[in-house]
Amino acid sequence: MRLGFEARAGLHAGEVAFEDADVSGIAVAIGAGVGVGTLAGPLVVLLSRWARDLVAGSGLTFEHACEFAPKGVPIVVVSAVQ
Repeated sequence: MRLGFEARAGLHAGEVAFEDADVSGIAVAIGAGVGVGTLAGPLVVLLSRWARDLVAGSGLTFEHACEFAPKGVPIVVVSAVQ
């Protein structure tokens, strides 16, 4: 069934700072970077290497997608393979 839109997702795991209704921290910058449209194409799920490591042993397969450096922190991004 097609709904007429394409989804993309970026996943990261890390510590987030909460202040009132706002979130901040390097994990927020990394998560936003992993999911931005220039990195994640339609129907693609991207994960930071940290998020990938959390699902080790699940049987999921990943391939290298790209690297970027939000706030100067080098991040390796992987793509989930079907």
